[in-house]
Amino acid sequence: MGTDFNIKPVGGPVAAPVVRPQPEAVRAAVPTELPSPKAVTSQDPTAAARNDPQSGSGDPSHQIVIDRAAATIVYRLVDSSTGLVLQQYPDEARLRSRAYQRALDAAKLTHTPVQISQTA
Repeated sequence: MGTDFNIKPVGGPVAAPVVRPQPEAVRAAVPTELPSPKAVTSQDPTAAARNDPQSGSGDPSHQIVIDRAAATIVYRLVDSSTGLVLQQYPDEARLRSRAYQRALDAAKLTHTPVQISQTA
């Protein structure tokens, strides 16, 4: 008789199927059957949707503007057909902030109170 004693499993492991109960809303739902004219069909996958502000517009033009209130140079990408600003650096909020800080610095140098509009 040998000194080694091994137990080897016979067959492979059995995977038990997981059965999840359906929620009450799914069990109580009314099946929908729409006639073919009212049925919704999927879109053509070859026509990809674009989230590009320049799609359908003309060639954009580059503009360089000097903002005197903020004392800085502004770079803009403008749609030449509609005149809309597509991109701008620095943005409007930063320009307003720079103009506000510049007005405060000027008021400190002249020691006079300055009227600053606080409306956006």
